[in-house]
Amino acid sequence: MDVDKNMEILVVDDFATMRRVIKNLLKQAGYKNIVEAEDGVAALSTLKSQNIDFIISDWNMPNMNGHDFLKAVRADNELSGLPFLMVTAEGLKENVVLAIKAGVSGYIVKPFTAEVLNEKIEKITENM
Repeated sequence: MDVDKNMEILVVDDFATMRRVIKNLLKQAGYKNIVEAEDGVAALSTLKSQNIDFIISDWNMPNMNGHDFLKAVRADNELSGLPFLMVTAEGLKENVVLAIKAGVSGYIVKPFTAEVLNEKIEKITENM
């Protein structure tokens, strides 16, 4: 099954540089519609105002971190089914376990390539 390269992807990271890197990797992989948010609070308001098909979120962020953002998404009836890919600099086992318990769709550790990102997205969307 081919992934819809036109799906709306929300990239959530407190560092503008990292958002740009992820956006560029997504564009390399052929994705066209990418929206950004700087933390979980901003991301939640974006989710309420736009149709988002896929979330890529950092773990470490001020205001609302990726774990709390994931829990908020999963607790919301309208958003709970959204595919959620967590990105982090630390591959800490306890973080992975927490994310899985909270219902994360996939997990990726920085740094990563466009190929790795695309493979993860394809794998997650296949299982939807």
